[in-house]
Amino acid sequence: FMLLITHILIALSSLVFSTRAFIAPSTNKFRASYMLIAATLVSGTYLTLKNPAHLAQSCAVGIAYLATVTAITYFAERKFTRLQTEKPHIYARHK
Repeated sequence: FMLLITHILIALSSLVFSTRAFIAPSTNKFRASYMLIAATLVSGTYLTLKNPAHLAQSCAVGIAYLATVTAITYFAERKFTRLQTEKPHIYARHK
């Protein structure tokens, strides 16, 4: 039960960090977002393997989650690249 709660909190945090990276992009926000996405996938895979009876539901939710955070992260990175080009003095890669 605690792993499920932890998994949900990690997934929600990754959505928040991906959204924050879109709103105000920075390399550190991308790193945090990637780590949280990976942690969500690892814990989700473990939960699915531990309880395969809910495999179809878990996969559907996992695919929807992954599609959402991938889209947010993709557009955030595009925005960051554009901002680096337009305002290199503000959006340096080391931020």
